[in-house]
Amino acid sequence: MKKLLNAAFIYMLVGVASGLFYREFTKLNDFPEGKFTQLGLAHTHLLTLGFIVLLIVLVIEKVFVISRSPKLFAWFFWLYNAGVILTSAMLIWHGSLTVLGKESSAMIAGIAGLGHIFITAGMIVFFVALRRAVIGRGSAAAAEVSA
Repeated sequence: MKKLLNAAFIYMLVGVASGLFYREFTKLNDFPEGKFTQLGLAHTHLLTLGFIVLLIVLVIEKVFVISRSPKLFAWFFWLYNAGVILTSAMLIWHGSLTVLGKESSAMIAGIAGLGHIFITAGMIVFFVALRRAVIGRGSAAAAEVSA
């Protein structure tokens, strides 16, 4: 649980900092206000996928103890976080290039796609671990009732 709490806190800090970077970097480079750049998406991705989702996972861990499947939980944690970090880093890179008036490359989109694949794989592993915890908890409760 401490790992989830610490990761959520770090995402909160990095998410807020990325919003500050977005605002100041666009102002510094005279980027037209209201014109689209992916820098704003990095801010919301970090806060939503990192901070908020991990806080929800923390509550689910408290209720269902999904870490009872330690290998599954570790796979979820590292796949999911690698995905959020890769995706957010590519949003920042691509957004910075846009603000600087430079062309992006297909490599950035490919790496961002890989980040999304990691997030998806992490969520699938999370649901497998959650399902095991919920079913295990249900059968344990049924055994207590019949005893």
